Amino acid sequence: MSPETATAAAHRATLLENTLRKVIRGKDDVIRLALVTMLARGHLLIEGVPGVGKTTLGQALARALDCSFQRVQFTSDMLPSDVIGISIYSALDQQFEFKRGPVFTNILLADEINRTTPKTQSALLEAMNEGQVTVDAHSYPLPQPFLVVATQNPVEHHGTYPLPESQLDRFLMRLRMGYPDGDAERQILRSEAGAARLDTLQPVLSGADVLEMQHAVTEIRVDDSLVNYALAIVRKTRSSEHLSLGVSPRGSQMLYRAAQAMAFLDGRDFCTPEDFKPLVVPVFAHRVVADGHYSSTLKQSEQAEQAVREIVDSVPVPL
Repeated sequence: MSPETATAAAHRATLLENTLRKVIRGKDDVIRLALVTMLARGHLLIEGVPGVGKTTLGQALARALDCSFQRVQFTSDMLPSDVIGISIYSALDQQFEFKRGPVFTNILLADEINRTTPKTQSALLEAMNEGQVTVDAHSYPLPQPFLVVATQNPVEHHGTYPLPESQLDRFLMRLRMGYPDGDAERQILRSEAGAARLDTLQPVLSGADVLEMQHAVTEIRVDDSLVNYALAIVRKTRSSEHLSLGVSPRGSQMLYRAAQAMAFLDGRDFCTPEDFKPLVVPVFAHRVVADGHYSSTLKQSEQAEQAVREIVDSVPVPL
């Protein structure tokens, strides 16, 4: 891709970012990281208490893109076929016909994904990792681009099924959406309801634009010193006495792609240390398991984040 074309693509991404900011107030960092996830061909897990805008972010992203969109409200009685589809026998044709489920879309909003059973959660594993689903020995490719935006409430544990490590590893990032600050919440109260703003949101990019930008991201240059920096952090997660599970090779790849996407959004064709360092915690923290060394007042996920931050601080940044 020529420099002029790459610049034009970055401008389109900025337009998308500004459009999302009109709906999601006071969460510019979350919006930026959500776009990084999409451009890096990953999937996003959003945690937060009810009412902070997790679902709204997923809906706004879908409306701002001229792509197909499906929302699935996960419950404990859902089956894998409710997500990926099912083969039904047709008496007329005297053969089985595959009825596609909601996973056959460009953007899938998996609302409260931890409220369904592990069996149903696992139905998304192949889709998220390989961009296809297999039913009755037949593989069906998913539309491209394909993005899963999953939400979960980290406070309410009644009737939930925590995501296993294999499922968490499929998400490029885990983001936390906390309460907005005072000024942002004042803007929310003064503005019209979020649902009304969503209804008036117009698409600013097409699916073809997203695929073009995803390809442009892969051409962002990454110096060997930055690769060594990322791998040094990965090795420390595997040898840390405070972590019982380190980052997988998939996690290393996700950080590399996310850093390329961050540089792309900043309009550069090369990566810097500032593209890597801020992404380490959201990309790595949900892939590691803390051993309980930290204060018992911290949840397991918070202990993992603290351990990753300490590792990042201990690794010298390349100049």
